[in-house]
Amino acid sequence: MDVVSDAISAVRVGRPSSSRLRVSGDWAVRLAPYEGAGFHVVLSGACTLLPDGGGAPVPLGAGDVVLVPHGAGHVLADATAGPDATRRARPFEEVREADRPLAGAGPDVRLLCGKYRLDRSRKHPLLAELPDLVHLPDDSGRCPELGAAVGLLARELDGDAGRPGAALVLPGLLDLLLVYMIRAWAARARSGSWPAALADPVTATALHALHSDPAAPWTNGLLAARAGVSRATLARRFTAQVGRPPMAYLTWWRLTLAARRLRETDAPLATVARETGYGSPYALSHAFSREFGTTPGRYRGRGAPEVRAS
Repeated sequence: MDVVSDAISAVRVGRPSSSRLRVSGDWAVRLAPYEGAGFHVVLSGACTLLPDGGGAPVPLGAGDVVLVPHGAGHVLADATAGPDATRRARPFEEVREADRPLAGAGPDVRLLCGKYRLDRSRKHPLLAELPDLVHLPDDSGRCPELGAAVGLLARELDGDAGRPGAALVLPGLLDLLLVYMIRAWAARARSGSWPAALADPVTATALHALHSDPAAPWTNGLLAARAGVSRATLARRFTAQVGRPPMAYLTWWRLTLAARRLRETDAPLATVARETGYGSPYALSHAFSREFGTTPGRYRGRGAPEVRAS
């Protein structure tokens, strides 16, 4: 596994959901704040996104993609909408294409809007660093895989819903879309520690090693040798970009993996300990209790965290 894949896998719950929206004329729909991450793909036409809290309007065109990684509320409206659109917006659930679309004079606007259900209890710092709104304009030259995913989504939605495999294709494409959106953000970001970490060959090499085999007996010396630098150089660059030293990050990640295994499986504690790099169930239990304030058994007994349905 790599950092982005692991960061997503650690928080994702269930499958993504999506709805189509087809509108024209003067229109505005509100998407309330929610658990998880939201997204919009503009399939045709143009519109405006108005963030809650008075943020600057974001014009959107065909092929544009928007990620709302922290579930912030916002309004989608026609391309000429002003601030008053936030007052006249109707709830999104009332106007989805499958229910009662908004129609008026002017060209059609078609969007795919959806959500990824996430468990935020152990959110990876890479995802925590994402801004409230990530706007990725249509630019297939800069991020060809994102443009290809949007094109595949558009063709799948325009096709026959009864085609073989249709029930698997759309969720699979939506999973790909999330990865490509995060990749595109990291590639375009001009600030932030995690885009810098992923672009730095030393830090990225160390992160890849830790995520590829978190149970291995890593030391600063082994990671530095893997990255081809001294231990001091590795510690300085890794800590500056990731926010904690390599071994502290490894401990945090191992315990995050252990928590997920306890939550999602009935694997014995000894198995979980072995898979996450601890020499015994006692060693895992001791570290786990320090981090979570409870024992692995009690943590597991709580069951999976409650996440509001999207």
